[in-house]
Amino acid sequence: MKVAVFSTKAYDRKFLSAANSSTQHELVFFEPRLNRDTAILAAGFPAVCVFVHDQVDAPTLELLASRGTRLVVLRCAGFNNVDLQAAADLGITVVRVPAYSPYGVAEHAVGLILSLNRKIHRAYNRVREGNFSLDGLLGFNLHERTIGIVGTGKIGLILGQIMKGFGCNLLAYDVYRNPELEALGGKYVELPELFANSDIISLHCPLTAETHHLINAEAIEQIKSGVMLINTSRGALIDTQAVIEGLKSGKIGYLGVDVYEQESELFFEDLSGAIIQDDIFQRLTTFPNVLITGHQAFFTAEALHNIAETTFANIADVEHGRPCANEIRAQVSA
Repeated sequence: MKVAVFSTKAYDRKFLSAANSSTQHELVFFEPRLNRDTAILAAGFPAVCVFVHDQVDAPTLELLASRGTRLVVLRCAGFNNVDLQAAADLGITVVRVPAYSPYGVAEHAVGLILSLNRKIHRAYNRVREGNFSLDGLLGFNLHERTIGIVGTGKIGLILGQIMKGFGCNLLAYDVYRNPELEALGGKYVELPELFANSDIISLHCPLTAETHHLINAEAIEQIKSGVMLINTSRGALIDTQAVIEGLKSGKIGYLGVDVYEQESELFFEDLSGAIIQDDIFQRLTTFPNVLITGHQAFFTAEALHNIAETTFANIADVEHGRPCANEIRAQVSA
C-alpha cells in the first residue's frame, strides 16, 4: 500500500523503514504535519500515517477523502486530534497503536518524581559551576508517602508497581477498576479524596471532554498543600493558568510535566534560536520547582520498534479485509 507518513523525524524514518523491510509498503515521508494546508501532499495515497500533533479534523479528512485516502493510521495511542465522526461519514477507517510504551512512560514519570524531589536537575547545574552547597536541595523520603494515580490502565498500573517498590501507599481513581492494582494494595477513591490525601498525584488518563482541565482551580483547592503534580499523559488535562496560580500560592509544591496543552507549536522542534511567544509556557519555566520535558516519555527504542510493528500490522489487517483490533470508531450516542 502507498502510505504518506507525516510529522517524520530521522528516528521515525529509521524505525518505520526497518519494520517495512518485510512488508514492502511504499512509504513517502513528509516532515510537515498533516493539516488542511498540507493534505494536498497525500493526493493519491490510500493511507496516511500521522502522529500526535497532526490535525485530522473534518476539513482535513474531507480533503484526504476527495483525493483517494481511505485509511488513517495513527502511530500513537491518543486520538483526540481525529474527528472520528467525520471519518466515519467519509468512509475512512482509523486505526491506532494503543499500548507501545507503558514501561517507558511510567518510568519517565518516576524520573520526574525523583528529579523534582531530590532536585537532581538543579544539583547537576550547581556542580558544573563548582557550587557544592546543599542549601535548597532538601528532599523527602518516598517511603510511606501516598501517591494518587489518576487513570489505572497499563501505564498507571506499572507506575503503581514501581511506586509500591519504593514503599508508597497507593490511591487510585478510574471509571474502571483494575484488579491488578487492587492486588498491590491500591485503594480506589473518588477524586476529592485522592486530591486531599495524596503527596504525589500522577495523571495517566486519556484526554476527553470529561477529563479536559481535570486539574483546574477547583481541583487545586482540594489538593493537599505542597503536593507534587506529574503529567505524562496529555497537556490539556491541566489548566496551566490555574496551575501557575497554585505554584505561586505554594498549594502546588512541585510540578513535573512531559506534555503541555499548547505544545503543538513547541515540542519536537529545535527552537533554541527563536523567541518563544507563548507567555504562559515561558512563565512556567521560571519556577525553580517546575521540571518540563518535551513529550519524550514514550521515546525509547522499544517503543519506536513497537509503534512501527503495530502500525504495519494495522495496515495489513485493513488492506486484507481482516478485523483490526486497533480500529477506533465514533461513539454512538444513546
